[in-house]
Amino acid sequence: MDRTSLLKTWLPGLALVLLAFVSAPAHARSEPLYFALEVRRDGRLIAQPKLLGEAGRTLRAERRRPGATVPDYRLVLTPKGEGDSFQLQVDLSLPEGEGHSQLALLHGQERKLQLGRVPGELEVSLLLMKVDSPEFRALMRLTEDTPGTVKSVSCSI
Repeated sequence: MDRTSLLKTWLPGLALVLLAFVSAPAHARSEPLYFALEVRRDGRLIAQPKLLGEAGRTLRAERRRPGATVPDYRLVLTPKGEGDSFQLQVDLSLPEGEGHSQLALLHGQERKLQLGRVPGELEVSLLLMKVDSPEFRALMRLTEDTPGTVKSVSCSI
């Protein structure tokens, strides 16, 4: 087999493999995400974590008071990008119990989840946003000029 026929045989297959890697599916993307949560137990606010994560990577958060052997809560978020939406798995553990839910969210969407045995027992409000978006920048007030805000600091010695 000469070089020309070898190239003709392998080149189309190599091109297909390369094309598969270059045009990775949307759900395989790794996108920075912002999560704002409110956790309520029997209507009482017990946590308000605000977290940065990434699609395709599990995010774990825990709050523990100094010297405590048991955390106030443990939160595990597993987001996966699927086209325009995100599939999200939520696991929450408290000393009194735990809850689990799976849901689909769009960028900027907020949902309320019931994780307890009865409605209102353990409730989570969840907002998901893409970090590099106009909505996120507006939320963080990154584009707004606020009086009294220091824009830059310089120092000379």
